[in-house]
Amino acid sequence: MQTQGTSFVDRLEETAIAVILGLMTLITFANVVARYAFNANILWALEATVFLFAWLALLGACYAVKKGAHLGVDALIDILPARARRICGLISVSVCIIFAFLLLKGAWDYWANFANLPQTEGRWFPLGFEEKFRPKAWYEVNDIPMPEILRWIEPLMNDGDAYEKMPRFIPYMILPFTMALLLFRFIMAGVDIWTGKTDRIVASHEVEDELEEVRQQRGEV
Repeated sequence: MQTQGTSFVDRLEETAIAVILGLMTLITFANVVARYAFNANILWALEATVFLFAWLALLGACYAVKKGAHLGVDALIDILPARARRICGLISVSVCIIFAFLLLKGAWDYWANFANLPQTEGRWFPLGFEEKFRPKAWYEVNDIPMPEILRWIEPLMNDGDAYEKMPRFIPYMILPFTMALLLFRFIMAGVDIWTGKTDRIVASHEVEDELEEVRQQRGEV
């Protein structure tokens, strides 16, 4: 049974994903209307939609791990005894944790200099932070104008100089955030397998089960 806190976080994530999808639809629709009805163009619409789609995909991937909604093939797992299923689950989630950790390192190293922060040292695992690096917070996106509500960051990140376009570290921030969230979700999945709450990361028949539940709620046969 989900706690109230868990349900609140679920609704918050679902709302964020829905808002991003809605914004993508609204911006695309507005650009189509501007182009065909007024012979104009929203110059930043395409770039904004691309960024929003990336946010949607990354947040959705993390949320799917939490819900066990990623696609999986359990034909072999189902024929194994309970102990073997649990061992296979632990092996799988361990690989996923290592993979998510590497993604987090790569995401941080890509984003850090854009936020005037140091990258990590080490090829595979962080061995510390680099002492000398080139700050890149002055890098801007191509088309999206700088929102006036974010002008307060200019003294902090750009030596007081005004941004004409949105700085890249803002849309790129989703990379380390979601990779950290993904790592956390896989760790929590590993805890569930270790404590015996489940024996696998994903359930390949979840969609079918949910559809059946909806049919029962509607009174369908």
